[in-house]
This record gives sequence, C-alpha cells and structure tokens, in this order.
Amino acid sequence: MAQKFTVIVEQGEDGYLISDVVELPGCHTQAKTYDELIKRTKEAISLYLDVQGSPGKSKFVSLQQIEVEA
Repeated sequence: MAQKFTVIVEQGEDGYLISDVVELPGCHTQAKTYDELIKRTKEAISLYLDVQGSPGKSKFVSLQQIEVEA
C-alpha cells in the first residue's frame, strides 16, 4: 500500500539540496540535483520503514516562514 509523506527541501550553504521527511524523525538525505534528491529521499523512506516500521498517524498541517528582527 502506497503511503504519502511530507518532504521539506532546502539548499545548504554548499549548494547541495537537503530533504527532511516531516513524519519520520531523522529521515533525511542530500544530493546535488532535485531529481537525485527525490530518488534518494524515496530510498531513505523505504530504509526507514524497513527498520522502524510504519509511523504513527500524524497529519501535516502547515509550513510557515517567520521573520524575526535580530
């Protein structure tokens, strides 16, 4: 059965793209291109699920950028 996961993609200082799977704590990877990142993220999710099992039932609600004066 296919499962859906929420993935946050950021670009690091070194130019690499970094993905973080919201529902799976500690499940993240990086790559130079977006296509490679998605491929590696799917592999990371599969490996995570093989070791940890299915995650609990959580639902992604929102992602916000908040600006704070320093």
